[in-house]
Amino acid sequence: MEAKARQTNIKMTARKLRRVINEVRGKAVNDALDMLRFMPYFAARVVEKNLKAAAANAFEQAGVRADSLKVSEIFADESVTYKRGKPRAQGRIYKRLKRTSHLTIKVSDTAK
Repeated sequence: MEAKARQTNIKMTARKLRRVINEVRGKAVNDALDMLRFMPYFAARVVEKNLKAAAANAFEQAGVRADSLKVSEIFADESVTYKRGKPRAQGRIYKRLKRTSHLTIKVSDTAK
């Protein structure tokens, strides 16, 4: 049994998300939630929220509890980039890129 949760257009770079998701890939859901709770990154809060949503989806779809789930697949992709300008000296303007990303988490039953 596999359940999925996605969040799109997160106002954070995919690189910052990958720093966190590489730590929880392949772990049990409860262990991953414990790790994320104590990470000092804002990206950890985003991943924690989506991991809870994926576990809730698994419970709703098949009645599987979170203690028997593991993170089977997790990845972050780049999304649209917002182009903004920053005023600089002597009438110039510098380009400022506001990057966003998509996060996908799949959890599966460990009793396969």
